[in-house]
Amino acid sequence: MNNFSFYNPTKILFGEGQIANIGKEIPEDARVMLAYGGGSIKSNGVYQQIIDAIGNRIVCEFSGIEANPEFETLCRAADEVNEHKVDFILAAGGGSVVDGVKFIAAAANFAGDRWEILTKGGKGIESAIAFGSVLTLPATGSEMNSGSVVTRAEYKAKLPFGSPLVFPQFSVLDPTTTYTLPIRQVINGVIDPFTHVMEQYLTYPVGAHLQDRLAEAILQTLIDIGPEALAQPENYEIRANIMWCATMALNGLIGVGVPQDWSTHMIGHELTALYGLDHAQTLAVVLPANLRVRKADKLAKLSQFAERVWGITEGSDDEKAEAAIAKTEEFFRNLGAGTRIEDYDLEPSVINTIIKQLESHGMVKLGENKDVTPEVSRKILEAALR
Repeated sequence: MNNFSFYNPTKILFGEGQIANIGKEIPEDARVMLAYGGGSIKSNGVYQQIIDAIGNRIVCEFSGIEANPEFETLCRAADEVNEHKVDFILAAGGGSVVDGVKFIAAAANFAGDRWEILTKGGKGIESAIAFGSVLTLPATGSEMNSGSVVTRAEYKAKLPFGSPLVFPQFSVLDPTTTYTLPIRQVINGVIDPFTHVMEQYLTYPVGAHLQDRLAEAILQTLIDIGPEALAQPENYEIRANIMWCATMALNGLIGVGVPQDWSTHMIGHELTALYGLDHAQTLAVVLPANLRVRKADKLAKLSQFAERVWGITEGSDDEKAEAAIAKTEEFFRNLGAGTRIEDYDLEPSVINTIIKQLESHGMVKLGENKDVTPEVSRKILEAALR
């Protein structure tokens, strides 16, 4: 197992009715900005629960944070934070809102060009406004980590950043807030954490036995109950487990002491930035192709994945690996996600554009061994065509 340092200060308030307790987590004299997306929190009752819990503390609201939070929108919000002298931000919504608030929290105090927060991956952040979150769409894990992804449409760029200063102070996870999610978002909420786990687990062995077992438990849970989440939208037990899986998939615990990949995510970000696919849709396209192209380098863990997660025990390591990849792709398709570029009405010619974008964003040495060059990314995308 590799050396590691693990730090996660986020307090989780899990379960039905926990929104009522957020008043205890925010200072009495705080000047609060409530930040959210398109307004679904008003139709699903979350907004009123928040108002009831913290009421007069709210000095301003900022709505309209996009599904892929947009740099310009977030900069306007950061300006409002300063204008209203906000000293606490409450994010209410899915992972995109939480991602957006992380940027707002950092950008409000940032002395230089705010674009550098993204181009330098969070380096240079010296302070951030305190914030918490009320999660309504489990998928990204942003509610319990210090990472974020922000889009800048004019540059067709979707870039990640991170800083220990942008951990949420607390996050509320109430599974009942997910009952009214559209089917597409439920599908995304299974595929996204599944792939988060795979990016940390499916690399090469380093003797991190507990991390492996934890990762496999999350994957198996998602496989077992993912389809049930679609069939039983108001089953509390299922929604609670999906929600906790999504948080555990990317709160740092399963990633300590192990090599990590993230090439599927970086390639997928370009598909979203260029063509508007949902983040999880891009992962469903790229992950199976990525595993096939790089099977030889990942063979030991692919064989382990086949045996422990899918119960595939017969055949050579190569045969088990191939069967496990096929099972993964079948799982995504059975959930309702396309796993080919052409499933989203995109032509093969998009590959050239994606490769150029990867190069322009410096994504030329991806993967756990930094050997996913643009040429390898091209092979991955070609394998995802049809």
